[in-house]
Amino acid sequence: MIASLPMYDRPETAAANDRLWQGVRTRLGEGPERLTREGDLWDHWQSPDLLLSQTCGLPYRSRLYDKVNLVGPPVCDLPDCPPGHYYSVFVARRDDPRDDPREFAGAVLAYNDALSQSGWAAPQAWAAERGFAFTETLRTGAHAASARAVAEGRADIAALDALSWRFMARTDRFARDLRVVGRTDPTPALPWITAATRDPAPIRAALSAALAAMTREDRDTLGISGLARIAPEAYLALPIPAPPASELT
Repeated sequence: MIASLPMYDRPETAAANDRLWQGVRTRLGEGPERLTREGDLWDHWQSPDLLLSQTCGLPYRSRLYDKVNLVGPPVCDLPDCPPGHYYSVFVARRDDPRDDPREFAGAVLAYNDALSQSGWAAPQAWAAERGFAFTETLRTGAHAASARAVAEGRADIAALDALSWRFMARTDRFARDLRVVGRTDPTPALPWITAATRDPAPIRAALSAALAAMTREDRDTLGISGLARIAPEAYLALPIPAPPASELT
């Protein structure tokens, strides 16, 4: 069996993730002793041995929704955000005089991956609603790398998962050179999933109970407090943006 919680697993969150998994495993009565932290995420997500993992909303709706069962999204500790949703924050250099993401039309957007809801789809949907697109881009491979690219002047703006930004702001030195200049609209948060052959109901119950039993410290560390119920259609209703021109060649 495979159990992995890769989307918010950083050195400072790893121990809390491990404790959360042990809570799920105890209540479920099955599962590997330890979380899987190695290997290809797509292999994990599509494995018939998948017990529990977390993916991003865009991979879920574009490639995985008919190959896995949805367990549910987390309740994120974010202000002005409905349960089971999250948003991206736009960050720019602290000394950049621009105060609105619309002022960055034509500037370089650092993005982690074209299959990222928070790093690519959300900012492009936000821009499209305001009549423009981020066309100058830099692919970095990770939210932290996007933030660092902005801090170092290789890009001008980035859209970061708001929880990921919280972790960076707490621990990463380069975050001191950045500031938030806006945020995207909330969308369904990163879904926990299981294999299509598994009944998600007992997994959902075990995960919900484990989340409810977390200590206050672990809740603060992970930035989540529970499990929400959102239908797959809420994910599928969101647009799938075209990848950057640089990835089409």
